[in-house]
Amino acid sequence: MTDKPGGEKRTGLLNGFAAYGMWGLVPLFWPLLKPAGAAEILAHRMVWSLAFVIVALLAVRRWAWAGELLRQPRRLALIVVAAAVITVNWGVYIWAVNSGHVVEASLGYFINPLVTIAMGVLLLKERLRPVQWAAVATGAASVLVLAVGYGQPPWISLCLAFSFATYGLVKKKVDLGGVESLAAETAVQFLPALGYLLWLGAHGEATFASEGAGHAALLASTGVVTALPLVCFGAAAIRVPLSTLGLLQYLAPVFQFVLGVVYFHESMPPARWAGFALVWLALSMLTWDGLRTARRSARLRAEAAARAEAHGAAGAALAGTAGTAGSAGAGAADAPRSSTDPVEA
Repeated sequence: MTDKPGGEKRTGLLNGFAAYGMWGLVPLFWPLLKPAGAAEILAHRMVWSLAFVIVALLAVRRWAWAGELLRQPRRLALIVVAAAVITVNWGVYIWAVNSGHVVEASLGYFINPLVTIAMGVLLLKERLRPVQWAAVATGAASVLVLAVGYGQPPWISLCLAFSFATYGLVKKKVDLGGVESLAAETAVQFLPALGYLLWLGAHGEATFASEGAGHAALLASTGVVTALPLVCFGAAAIRVPLSTLGLLQYLAPVFQFVLGVVYFHESMPPARWAGFALVWLALSMLTWDGLRTARRSARLRAEAAARAEAHGAAGAALAGTAGTAGSAGAGAADAPRSSTDPVEA
């Protein structure tokens, strides 16, 4: 895999932090949309997200990518796959939050980085350091403890984890900018979503027009709430390795877990506390390893710069010596010629 420039990596990291921070706080938003059901909210997300990205593309005047994409069937197929898996992810997550499963949803996003890292290693040949492997193993143990604590396979968590990990991998393969990729995905989603909303309206089951202007405005704002973090994620996915995205993804479930326990007052038996403690241990290991690696990289860069400077000084000294010798030779050449010297024509 080709290394990205340092500025690109920094941009990717900032976008990653922004995306996962917003996703971590979004459980506060979905309950505001009741009495709309999860399917209606999901359809509004698709419709209004496309409206948001069209406005964004009009503002930046970037449309050339669309023609190129239409001429590349493989990338188009990947866009359809991305649209399908993110639709599953959105729908399950909305239902989970509005059904009182915020903590279990957070477990899904704790599992998700492990799946993402595994995909990066197995499919993209990315390499992990020993401490990262240990952290991944600790995270896997935490998932097992949490699953035992629930008393059954955590289906919500597993669905969220695998759908979003697959989405991240597909985004990596498509290699489109954040706004462009989201525009293509929501264009795929738009007609089915609009058809479903029209069907709800025809059967008198839509809440968009029946619950007041405030409710309609909240449903319309799902476009911004959905698109903004996805744009940031798309910008991060093409700039940083999947293993790095896997680490950043812990931010969202931490926020969601805190909201689930503190704000939504969901139950936390001892087994769940034990599992989450293992997750936090894994996070601590990854943080320590990341800081240590960053310090070592900075030291190696400084040493390389010092060596380059020393070599430059030595080269300048050699050039000076060569210049002195050249001057002496030039002086000899400038001496008056004898009769035996060749004469230029």
